[in-house]
Amino acid sequence: MPDMMRDSVQKQSGEPRATTTASLVASMMVVMAMAPGQVACADPLPQDQTMLTVDRLFSAKEFDEQDPGLVVWSGLSPAYYTTAASADYPPSGQRKTSDIVRVDSASGNRRIVVSARKLAPADGQDPLVIDGIQLSPDESRILIYTNSQRVWRRKTRGDYWTFDLKTNELKKLGGDAAPSTLMFAKFSPDGSRVAYVRENNLYVQRLDDLRIIPLTTDGVRQRINGTADWVNEEELGIRDGYRWSPDGKALAFWQFDTTGVPEFSLIDNTASLYPHITTFPYPKVGQTNSATRLGVVSVEGGGTRWLDIPGDPRQHYLPEMEWSPDSKAIMCQQLNRLQNANLVMVADSASGAVRTVLSERDAAWVESENPVRWAKSGQAFVWLSERDGWRHAYVAATDGSSCALITPGDFDVLEIEAIDQHQGLVYFTASPDNPTQQYLYRVPLGGGNPERLSPADQPGWHSYRISPDAQWAVHTYSTFTSPPTVNLISLGDHRVVRVLADNAGLRAKLAALKLPKAEFFRVDIGDGISLDGWCLLPPALDPGHKHPLLFHVYGEPAGQTVRDSWGGARGLWHWLLAQRGYIVASVDTRGTRVPRGREWRKSVYRQIGIVAPADLAAAARALLTRWPFADPDQVGVWGWSGGGSNTLNAIFRYPELFRTALAVAPNADQLLYDSIYQERYMGSSVDNAEGYRLGSPITHAGNLRGNLLLVHGTGDDNGHYQGTEKLINKLIALRKRFTIMPYPARSHGLGEGDGTVPHFYTLMTDYLEEHLPFQPTVNK
Repeated sequence: MPDMMRDSVQKQSGEPRATTTASLVASMMVVMAMAPGQVACADPLPQDQTMLTVDRLFSAKEFDEQDPGLVVWSGLSPAYYTTAASADYPPSGQRKTSDIVRVDSASGNRRIVVSARKLAPADGQDPLVIDGIQLSPDESRILIYTNSQRVWRRKTRGDYWTFDLKTNELKKLGGDAAPSTLMFAKFSPDGSRVAYVRENNLYVQRLDDLRIIPLTTDGVRQRINGTADWVNEEELGIRDGYRWSPDGKALAFWQFDTTGVPEFSLIDNTASLYPHITTFPYPKVGQTNSATRLGVVSVEGGGTRWLDIPGDPRQHYLPEMEWSPDSKAIMCQQLNRLQNANLVMVADSASGAVRTVLSERDAAWVESENPVRWAKSGQAFVWLSERDGWRHAYVAATDGSSCALITPGDFDVLEIEAIDQHQGLVYFTASPDNPTQQYLYRVPLGGGNPERLSPADQPGWHSYRISPDAQWAVHTYSTFTSPPTVNLISLGDHRVVRVLADNAGLRAKLAALKLPKAEFFRVDIGDGISLDGWCLLPPALDPGHKHPLLFHVYGEPAGQTVRDSWGGARGLWHWLLAQRGYIVASVDTRGTRVPRGREWRKSVYRQIGIVAPADLAAAARALLTRWPFADPDQVGVWGWSGGGSNTLNAIFRYPELFRTALAVAPNADQLLYDSIYQERYMGSSVDNAEGYRLGSPITHAGNLRGNLLLVHGTGDDNGHYQGTEKLINKLIALRKRFTIMPYPARSHGLGEGDGTVPHFYTLMTDYLEEHLPFQPTVNK
């Protein structure tokens, strides 16, 4: 669920638009279909360049941002590697043929290190299409990832080739492996071998003679070595599930045994003559989890030594693991099932014996937000904790003797961005004064007053990709109304060295538009609680008329919607609505993961789906009082994923306020979602049964009085279409009118299939214009 907020809109090209919903709503459940001869046209004024349309946003790609391109930092010199279109192979269709280029960070001098012609596997064959590259430690070889395929959210299966810069040899890895079956290939520390995962087993391949050594052989469908099952990938971010020891002699890896985990099936009725069924282990709330353990295996093969981690492996999670710099130990973390305790353990890599060196506990929950960050040559590590009421950075001794706060103050550290081991500095992002913004700071490892590096004259959102030596960074800066500028900077003085993407063309496009007025605000909802929000007001707002008010909501602990940063195509769709007379607004309800302190974030514990819609309703009432030009009879709400769930809760629980709702990929019943996410924030479904009941939208479906559009991909592996079908049944039984748009075989992001994205946004635009129309009326 949280990843929905990180999914980018996948733009489609040149597809027919959806029919208007005016011709469709006739019963409790409506299937969207184009009537014979009917022509859809959701976008008025197609020739008016001052107005946005769905097609301009999602088909014509007029407002696409510049891609600054791949940046792979050199570990040996002040430089980075990237790809550039090959002059020898002009682009044709969707094929992108590239050279691999080395760029000097200071001067910008570029040198082709591997031309595209050298990446042709054989004479007469096309060069490899590069999906990613990795450098060997001495940078004499390049590992090339190609032919990538999607595994759930990301493309993590593909083919791997190595290119030797000394011999100009291109070699394919994997032996007789079927195409696109290798995962997470990585060089050994000396660059002589590559390890990878193939069909749930780990392998090491020597690069001199291409000999393959299987390290595990017990990998089967129910036993996963070196990567993760669905729920650990989705909620704990475990994808690349193994680590090379720094001395190159061993690998440490995760193993997941899914035996006994209930399985879920996705049915694709469109892929072939008969349904295609995908079945995978998916533990819902209260169900059996995978058994998880960590092992160590020699790169020459042989038996696995399992770390002696205490406790039931099905009642704990192991979110992080990393070797110590001297290869003698492995640091790992163990979360209990309720995720209110995280134990940091150090294991002897030879014997597997473990000892606990730090424990993190919370009356609500602890987030998995602490990859191993070594400091002081492995004698310490940097740790994020909310133990004093704010999320702060600490330096903890590896022997467990100390844990010292290094970022004191009434503010939250958002992320640790880098550690400069040579200078003894920690770089982190924070926003002490405005939770809707983000800036870069640094502080000595010994603690002290943080120094802000992001320019004082650039209020908004700053993000960084920092080089391993913390001397350089790719800096991206944007605001809510200004698209990103991407620069290469020298990190110490934040000096711009080179512009990588200025988005000048996009800025010119935006300048030609009738622009809505954007405002950030705080709204008091009573009891001393104020919420951050933004709004877009119509360009031709007339205070003498009433305008419909549409809220965009997320409201789960993972996603922040109120950010002073560029919103991309979805944000511009909100601009489109404002151009058509809508007031579009969003507020971050309590519990949203924003830098307002632990109490703010943890106040929703065991009350997911209860606090957020109540806060949204209170904010809506307060804003209707503040904005006399907003029509109290025309208030709508829309959201995706957890936002779809809160959209349902809003219209079901506050039907007198919210008249129209568009719920995309919602979870109608919290008991249907996965164990790790839902139990983290709601606790056990046994001792919080009433919280689960009250927080689930399906409980309140009988209150529906307004207009409801449900949108869901039937191939959603994350928030299953099952929940929407259960809600459909409930609404039918209650004789409630609503509209449903299933997208066959589409996943949680609704990005697959020709024309899906423009169809989807046209559908929503049409629905709003029919059911929440702007009809200028005098404000009396």
